[in-house]
Amino acid sequence: MRALIALLLCLVIPAVARAEIATIAVATNFRPAAEVLAKGFQADTGHEIRLVAGATGKLAAQIVNGAPFDAFLSADAETPERLASTGHAIAGTQFTYATGTLVLWSPDAAHDLSDPAAALSAARHVALANPKLAPYGKAAMQAIERIGLIDMIESRIVMGENVGQAHALTATGAAELGFVAASAVTDGTGARWTVPPDYHDPIRQDAVLLDHGRENPAARAFLAYLGTDAAHAVIRGFGYRTGS
Repeated sequence: MRALIALLLCLVIPAVARAEIATIAVATNFRPAAEVLAKGFQADTGHEIRLVAGATGKLAAQIVNGAPFDAFLSADAETPERLASTGHAIAGTQFTYATGTLVLWSPDAAHDLSDPAAALSAARHVALANPKLAPYGKAAMQAIERIGLIDMIESRIVMGENVGQAHALTATGAAELGFVAASAVTDGTGARWTVPPDYHDPIRQDAVLLDHGRENPAARAFLAYLGTDAAHAVIRGFGYRTGS
């Protein structure tokens, strides 16, 4: 019996010792999905994932300034590419983990959004993320231009730092309408109009390993986990698309 216990300890202790902690920077819109994914990943591997959420532009600035993140789940593709080109991310590790969907949303279920141009024209305030910092904000501005209302409603825009804040501004009544991530309104509350994908550039959300002197094996394993069928099911459940 003692020999069996000793054998089991030899098998278990090294596995526990290999478990590591990885700190992942994640775009605000993806945080709820990332929290679920991190729990599933930890249950499967023993590795712990700590998430730091924020606007993509601000997180990138922190990375350039030496923030000790191990990987980055961006809300766009350009930012990881830029980080790799400047040596702050590991070349060849970038991939698309999700494609975002933009919606025009009102917390009032009776709000008629069947004619988005009319709804936007009538709104006193429209919330969106800062297009200089957040890809969802850039997409929202492109959609407004495509609808042909940029000159009319530009002065009515209330801006959040990220798409999560745009949702909060709309939910609290600071704006009647908001351009938000579909992932924020998967509970079906309110009224929504899904912005056609050809109204804006694709919201391709890319992940990349970061280079701050040491590659974290837990971070690499987590990025690999994002490509599994189990992870894709979670990601799609939060309103994103997966695959090419």
